[in-house]
Amino acid sequence: MTFQPRMNNRISGFSVIGGLNRREWNGIVADLWDVECAPVAGGFYVADDPRLFIVLDAKGGGRRNIRLRQTQAVAEDSRRQVISYIPAGMELWAEMVDVNYVRHLDLHFNAETLSRRLMEDLDPRKLAMPRLMFSEPRFLALAELIAAECVNPQPLHDLYGDGLSVALFIDVMRLGRVRSRKRSELAAWQLRRSIDYIEENCLRGIRLEELAALTGLSQSYFSHAFKASTGLPPHQWQMKARIERAKTLMLAGDLPMSVVAAETGFADQAHFTRVFRKTVGATPATWAKSQRL
Repeated sequence: MTFQPRMNNRISGFSVIGGLNRREWNGIVADLWDVECAPVAGGFYVADDPRLFIVLDAKGGGRRNIRLRQTQAVAEDSRRQVISYIPAGMELWAEMVDVNYVRHLDLHFNAETLSRRLMEDLDPRKLAMPRLMFSEPRFLALAELIAAECVNPQPLHDLYGDGLSVALFIDVMRLGRVRSRKRSELAAWQLRRSIDYIEENCLRGIRLEELAALTGLSQSYFSHAFKASTGLPPHQWQMKARIERAKTLMLAGDLPMSVVAAETGFADQAHFTRVFRKTVGATPATWAKSQRL
């Protein structure tokens, strides 16, 4: 599914020149804007996803300032090139006085998609930490290359712009090397996604192919990695989830064991009893009696 960033704004004094230039990659959207400014222009913006606001060029001798709340002290900078990182859901207020023209690049990032791609959980503290009006030649060089790709009438391979944008995100967020995991273990997001899927769908037959597709792994690799991470193969984890459902039903009322077995996806009462005893260490009837006592 294509990532579509959502942004609300209320601005005045800006006139777009030539329309929006946009490129979309996997979890990243790049918008390049050229705008003319009235003597006093500004307003506020708020987006559902984290983003980089990068001024690539500005003309005029006036001042530019931004802040994260309407009443906050301003961060002011008159340099032609400047960068701001704005976390998801955070308002950005901007004001430009006697600035004639601004060319800026907006990079919107889907944090969940990038977390999967980078095979690690992104630090929520870093994602929530704003950085306003800073300048870093390395970042600006990458931003210029991304902007050039936005207006390129014959764009290069998607991996080019995508790689530049991911590299900029990694650098700005100061992401280090992924900590090595034990051989064949799932990444945290892969384990979380597969367990949630198993527990939500435990009452039906779940194919190994489904779970492998969720995590982007081969069936063989996923099966070994899941067991290395949990101590159980996927099928046994599913049986464990069914047993937990069965326990809930038994505690809720005096249903016949044959009904509990059917409701939790077992072939018959005998199958249910065998699996329950193996998992819990007691038969369903014995366990239910102990809970009532």
